[in-house]
Formats: sequence, structure tokens, C-alpha cells
Amino acid sequence: MTDAHAGLVDQAVPEDPTATLIELLSLADFDGARTDEDIFLGPSQKQPRHRVFGGQVLAQSLIAGMRTVDEDRVVHSMHGYFLRPGDANQPITFGVQRLRDGRSFSARRVHAYQNGQPILSMIASFQTEAGGVEHQSTMPEGIPDPESLPSTADLLRKYDHPLARHMSFERPFDVRHVDSALYVEAPKEQVARNAVWMKTLGPMPDDPDFHRAALAYASDYTILEPILRGNGLSWMTPGMSVASLDHAMWWHRPVRVDEWLLYVQESPSAQGARGLSTGKIFSRDGVHVATVAQEGMLRLPE
Repeated sequence: MTDAHAGLVDQAVPEDPTATLIELLSLADFDGARTDEDIFLGPSQKQPRHRVFGGQVLAQSLIAGMRTVDEDRVVHSMHGYFLRPGDANQPITFGVQRLRDGRSFSARRVHAYQNGQPILSMIASFQTEAGGVEHQSTMPEGIPDPESLPSTADLLRKYDHPLARHMSFERPFDVRHVDSALYVEAPKEQVARNAVWMKTLGPMPDDPDFHRAALAYASDYTILEPILRGNGLSWMTPGMSVASLDHAMWWHRPVRVDEWLLYVQESPSAQGARGLSTGKIFSRDGVHVATVAQEGMLRLPE
């Protein structure tokens, strides 16, 4: 068992954030140990606020589920609930229950545990390759190329703050906002839409499951920003409290996360201290590779 599997991925000197992502997705399996669940152990990535990044536990839960299905069965959907905040200073145990293996589909329930309590509950579905009907959404036109947009590091490197340093240099994905970023300043125009380009900073292994899981990791970065943008808020709005409640994702077509992807998001509704966002992810050549939905809690000071 590596040091990472024993506890944490230490990023005091983040030389290669992509290598950190690969390490996070490389779960230990305890030599096949199981109860009524298949058991895996994953490291946590240190965070400035000491809470596990939601995308991390989503991606690791998917990897755990993938380890229990035949190689020809590919994840096509998952639905998960964030039950408790995760402690980024502790490893995470993953328990996979084999709900069903049918002729074409398999279903798995994955619980992510810390201190004996579930922090995430997910059900994922897997399918063998099949032909059938075919259509897709159209990628928006008029989107500037990612090379013409500033990176997160370009925007935040001037701030001497642990969170700014983490977002600039320790995250494994390069995220570039099509419109003004919401890290510090509120948007000039209140529209419940958002779009970002994103890809890993370095190359990823050719394993398609790593790319699918890494896409789930990145899908949690900005999915709630349409709610912020639609209400004239930034991530630094004083006294604001934000938390992800659930996350759903559907994979439609093959994807590589080490190539530029366009993530187009909108929020159809926000009410009762909750907001819903949906997102579509396109490859640079316009292929619709995945769809995402998440509801989040958003409270403002009275």
C-alpha cells in the first residue's frame, strides 16, 4: 500500500497535479477483501478548507464501481447524494454492493465512508456496447478558443492566499471561463448561464475508465456557477454558504479529459435556499460527450 493509499496526497510541492489525480483514482482493493460489499480504500487530496472536494469522491466512487464489473460494461449514468462533509485529512473507504448483473446492464451501489459513516451514496449503471437510435445536442457557436482565455492561475496568481494558490497551481484541471470568472468579483450581467473550457494540465493514461471518472471529478468544479451568476454573486460573497446536495451524470460518447472540453451550464430554477444547475459537455470538435445535473444549497446572510 502506497503512502497515498494509507492516507493523504500531500501537495505541499505540487510538481504535477495530473499525477495527483491519477494517484487519487488508483484505489487499493485489500486483495479482494469483501463483506457483503467489495471494499476499496482511496486517499484524500489536501484542501485549504480541509473538506473533501465533491468531485474527488464522485470520481473515486465510480472507479470503485468500475472495478466490480466486466471490462466490456461501461458506466453510462450515476446518481449520487452528498450526505456529510468529507474530511480531507483522512482516507476514504468505498463499499460496492453488486445490485444486479443482467444480460446488457449492471447496477452498483457505492457508499463512501469516513469514521464508519457514509459521506456519499451513489448508484451507477453500466452497459455493454450496443447500437440504436442516434442524435445529439448542438455545441453553441461563437465560443472563443480556450487559448484566447485566461487560466485560473492567470486570474488568481496575484492573490497571496492558500485557496488562491490551491486553485491556481494544485488543481489537476486547467479551467478557463468564457465570461468573466466568479472567483472574486460578482458578474456584471445577471444571467443564469455559464461556460468554461477545461482539460487536465498533463496527459492522462489511455484507460477510458480513468477519463470517464476524471470527467466526473471536473464536472463538480463550476456546475453551481449559473446560480451565482444569475443572482449577481461571486464565490467570495461575504457570509454566503454553498454546498452540493446531489449530482447526476450521463456519459454519452467516448471522451478524453486531456483534450479541451467545453462545459455549457444553465440554472432553470433557484428557490428555498436551493438551486438546480444542468450542464452539457462537448469535445472541441462538437461531440456531445456527457450531461450533468446538480442541486446545491445556497444560503445568504439575512
